Amino acid sequence: MLSRESSATLMSAITAFLYREARLQDEHQYEAWEKLWTDDGVYWVPANGADIDPERQMSIIYDNRSRIALRVRQLMTGKHFTQTPQSNLRRLISNIELMDEQPDNGDIAVASNSLIFESSLRDDTLWAARNEYRLRHVDGELRMASKKVILVNNDKAIYTLSFLV
Repeated sequence: MLSRESSATLMSAITAFLYREARLQDEHQYEAWEKLWTDDGVYWVPANGADIDPERQMSIIYDNRSRIALRVRQLMTGKHFTQTPQSNLRRLISNIELMDEQPDNGDIAVASNSLIFESSLRDDTLWAARNEYRLRHVDGELRMASKKVILVNNDKAIYTLSFLV
């Protein structure tokens, strides 16, 4: 179990990491965002609930590390027509919780809520989600081993989600 001081230091580092990830996404800094991932990273946005089996049921996004890299390259081509011009984005991160620190593999389970404001030519949209992360220290810095984004409205038709959530 972590001491209070160690726990506070860890929470400060986690909070700074989540804020940085949000800023990189909002500012379309895709290459920098991609560097936040571990080599075995998984980026998952389930459809139709939070506890589906992504190997057997449809997901909005279910990317392994190579697919994350491909997604970033596609976004950087400028040929993502639903993002021409790019959406203006701002997200709020709240309710950050340290869920579990697993000393055997070093992963840290973290959860937070997010509210994303998207302004595009199409309209202004609010996206609310619960985010679940597995973070890992790699070369002295936190990295994402997994990120699961559970959109509040993932049981409804989502007309376009062409940016990073």
